Amino acid sequence: MHYQHPTAIVDEGAQIGAGTKIWHFCHVMTGAHLGENCSLGQNVFVADDVVLGKNVKVQNNVSLYSGVICADDVFLGPSMVFTNVYNPRSAVVRKGEYRQTWVEKGVTIGANATILCGIRLGAFAFIGAGAVVLKDVPPYALLVGNPARQIGWMSEYGERLEFDEQNTAVCPGSGEQYRLEAGLVSKL
Repeated sequence: MHYQHPTAIVDEGAQIGAGTKIWHFCHVMTGAHLGENCSLGQNVFVADDVVLGKNVKVQNNVSLYSGVICADDVFLGPSMVFTNVYNPRSAVVRKGEYRQTWVEKGVTIGANATILCGIRLGAFAFIGAGAVVLKDVPPYALLVGNPARQIGWMSEYGERLEFDEQNTAVCPGSGEQYRLEAGLVSKL
């Protein structure tokens, strides 16, 4: 069973997982698939072939367009933006050119960030508020700016990682250890 505010519209054929909450003025289209324990804040739009894993938190004023796929435990900050066509024109129909965007497990996307279609955000990546992401992002990467650039690494707990001479780091929040090797981070 899920909760749906009376002002929300959930089209017949949308799949909504148990424990999911759909708040004021949302629209979930036929064919959308929302996992268990998701939360859609006020004024969220979910297109027909969007997939959300379990425990995805979508803050106010986010539109999830065709082609967006989010794994479990993703956080989408207020008013962040996904695109689905690389070169839109009002007078040119490009519905057959929608590009998929993959948001892997545990990713955080900050408020007002923009994610270009057709890219992959690696697991537990952290996209800062207002960043404009134009290319794939490696797991655990911390990106900020316009265009977005990597300035470091983040733990699964959401803390900045500082690597020592042996290329290891300890998350200050969880105590978990990480290794940086060949330009990629992995949890030990």
